[in-house]
Amino acid sequence: MKRMSSRFTRRHGMRAAISAFSAGYLGATQVPDFTRNIPPADAQSLTGSQFAESVLTMNRHQREQAILDHLVAGNLPTFLRKLVPVKLDAELGGKTLSVTIFVMPEYLAIGSDNDFLRIPMNLHTATAVADRFGFVLPTRKIVDAIYDKASCHFTPQPLPAGPQMTSTEYYRMHNAMIDKQSRALGFPLGALVSGHKKDVVLTNRLVTHPGQIAIYGWHRAKGAPIQPLSTVHGAGYADYSHGIRLVAKMAMIDGKLRSVSGILHDPKLSRLLSDEGPIRLAHTFGDA
Repeated sequence: MKRMSSRFTRRHGMRAAISAFSAGYLGATQVPDFTRNIPPADAQSLTGSQFAESVLTMNRHQREQAILDHLVAGNLPTFLRKLVPVKLDAELGGKTLSVTIFVMPEYLAIGSDNDFLRIPMNLHTATAVADRFGFVLPTRKIVDAIYDKASCHFTPQPLPAGPQMTSTEYYRMHNAMIDKQSRALGFPLGALVSGHKKDVVLTNRLVTHPGQIAIYGWHRAKGAPIQPLSTVHGAGYADYSHGIRLVAKMAMIDGKLRSVSGILHDPKLSRLLSDEGPIRLAHTFGDA
């Protein structure tokens, strides 16, 4: 009983801290509802377990279409709609300038708060969902910042490599491993979490490697992430270790909203969100 009480207290306290941080950090500034383009969930939508079962025998193309259909219909957990502010700094002109971005606390998932599947997807599906919702993918610097600011850090749990890495069964198995670790560590829904998957990212390498997908991350407690920035796979590839973290298209600098695409294109301001200079992938941003 003491252990359960302690865990409840820890979870309750962390939720309160997250809410207080968000309210205190943003103060009286009016921030738009960045999730307004995400359709409301349907009470009849499949849970994560049901979705995994429904796509178990599909080929990869059919599964990607099913993922897209469910997400654009609003079949994602409620807690993903509660964005978390993440602050990044850079030295510009001898001064420290800060930007606040707004990110989903977890990777994109299908299902309900009580039963959801963190769902890998290829670059085509990920960008289609991001555009529909009014979000963008992160850069390598943003991924690092999310890990640094996260209140809950997972220990990476790689599965044996092989052709099974792209299977729905591996998706389901890895998701169950993450859930088990989350319960053991007492992570509450809505906390900013990191360390359990690689991120699909924006990078200028895609200019010289068109038709590829860029992945980075899967951070460990100490040292470099497991996955350095890579564009070895084609844009149609996805495996169990990939996660899609969405970032709102608008950020805040000095209390004013600025488009993330505008920041990333700017020769100076791009340093706030990128460690490789301006990001030149204009087609990935959609309408700012």
